[in-house]
Amino acid sequence: MNKTLAVQLTEFGPPEVLTLREFDLPAPRGGEIQLRQTAIGFNYIDVYQRTGKYSLPTPTGLGHEAAGIVEAVGENVTDFRPGDRIVYMNAGIGAYASHRNIPAERAVRLPDGIDEVSAAAMFFKAMTVQYLIHKTYRVGPDDIVLVHAAAGGVGQILSRWAKALGATVIGTAGSPEKCMEAERAGCDVAIDYSREDWVARVVEATGGRKAGVVYDSVGKHTFMGSLDCARQFGHVVVFGAASGPIPPFDVELLNKKGGLYLTRPSVFPHNADVSVFRENAKMVFDAYSNGIIRANIGARFPFSEVARAHESAEARATTGAIVMVP
Repeated sequence: MNKTLAVQLTEFGPPEVLTLREFDLPAPRGGEIQLRQTAIGFNYIDVYQRTGKYSLPTPTGLGHEAAGIVEAVGENVTDFRPGDRIVYMNAGIGAYASHRNIPAERAVRLPDGIDEVSAAAMFFKAMTVQYLIHKTYRVGPDDIVLVHAAAGGVGQILSRWAKALGATVIGTAGSPEKCMEAERAGCDVAIDYSREDWVARVVEATGGRKAGVVYDSVGKHTFMGSLDCARQFGHVVVFGAASGPIPPFDVELLNKKGGLYLTRPSVFPHNADVSVFRENAKMVFDAYSNGIIRANIGARFPFSEVARAHESAEARATTGAIVMVP
């Protein structure tokens, strides 16, 4: 029996509640693979779950994605063998660990041109973008796209990929420095949404046409403005709540704002089917290999400093992705 060093969350709260403990790790069961994890991805949903905004039964692990090396396989596993490099997501909470057993169907083999740290930095985020721009709303050359938090890990990938599809991309970010980062990520225009006139500036940047689709991962602080930035019959896609949940509102407002379509999708149901999951992953790997998207790593933390990684994310002190290395 091997050992693993893993986060165990026994109560919700600030980053200090994240503690590392050593556990016994049994051999993989049928259908499982055992990994030595070499890079762990951070996603803002980890903060929601740590704080209790998205409630979990405790005690619990934390984390949804990582990359690593297969060390052992259970019975009936034919897709992988020891030594394979893989990345995974949605394998059950618990990616914050040095070693782990996961269902083999939740993993994909990494192509030779993608290193494990880059994979952990971008996989969950790029899989999110994949369904947002190809399934939730199919972005095309004639579209004007508004991306909130365009300097963040998802925002940069979303901006680059939408631009590669020919769209005009307007990004928002929380400071002049982050606006510059958003422009480097492919935004045609980047607007500081900490300013009171950000909605008017978005409308001006689109020549008064507004956006065909607004991708909003910020939530409470941007949602009402997002409705004002969408054109008639436009789409508002809420896929996160970094500033807090959206307050209750009268659905009739969507009609008054122009007959808008509002949706709150998630990456998990879009990748529940194994064959679809692997098809989507191939699209992500192809986009990376072709230079359409990048793994922009904003900060790396040793796994022992997992609390500091969360502090950095909540303070919005970094642009790009956060990665933890065991």
